[in-house]
Amino acid sequence: MPINRIRERFLAALFSIAVVAGGPAAQAITPYVYVPSSEELKGSALGIGRTAAQLLQMGQPEQAAKLAALAVRLDPQDERLWSILAEAQLRSNDLDQAGQSLARAKELKPDKAGLWFAQGALALRDERPEEAVPLIQRGLELDPKNPAAYFDLGNARVMMDDLSSALRSFEQATSLKPDFWEALNNQALVLYEMGKADEAIRRWRDVLKIEENAEPLLALAAALHQQGHVSEVSIEMAREALNKEPNYVLTPHQIEQLWGIKIRQAAAELLASPEMDSSVERARANATWKKRQ
Repeated sequence: MPINRIRERFLAALFSIAVVAGGPAAQAITPYVYVPSSEELKGSALGIGRTAAQLLQMGQPEQAAKLAALAVRLDPQDERLWSILAEAQLRSNDLDQAGQSLARAKELKPDKAGLWFAQGALALRDERPEEAVPLIQRGLELDPKNPAAYFDLGNARVMMDDLSSALRSFEQATSLKPDFWEALNNQALVLYEMGKADEAIRRWRDVLKIEENAEPLLALAAALHQQGHVSEVSIEMAREALNKEPNYVLTPHQIEQLWGIKIRQAAAELLASPEMDSSVERARANATWKKRQ
């Protein structure tokens, strides 16, 4: 069969398909684009949001932020997705964007206590305690039994040098959660700064019954050392603390952990003792602290 006849028959067959399909030949090859419904978009957004949250748990905030940004584009009315995006941005040290995402989430659900707490925590991270206090207090009006919020409130008040109020906030945290060792530790820090060393020492001992963390270990050792209890026990506690977390050898890290001037001075005296020379040298070599941006 001649080639031109083959072409004619092919075109005729193509045209007949288009006729049967009910339209001109040009439309027969137009691609069909599926447009998902709003409910399907919301379902997809939630699934993407869950994946972003999982990436956060895996320590991949940058990737989580990209997925969360896609999720809020698909469903900008779900405050949960904005919250995930804000958390990812916060962990990526993108504080301005995190603040904007949290503000958007709070617009959508202003009665959600967690969003007020998150804004307060962000203000603390940005060293704005005077802004954090009213935000956390508003959250506590909505959720008055949140120990972590009382802990953040106490930290804000320490940063504002309101030690008596800070102590009450930390004590409220442990009244709600007795094993909240971080709040109990901060009670001791505040008490020591207020000149109540014996009570601070008692509470640091209580902390260590719950958690043998480097911070209470070194603080207790320093407090005992300053009281004249120079013994192998306090030296060993300090050595163990620096082995657990060498950053505590650095004064800027202590300040970031809200150590007051009195406990810092006590620690400096202990770390300057000859028995601590090798441990201090090793800790300085292993310290990884950098100022938080």
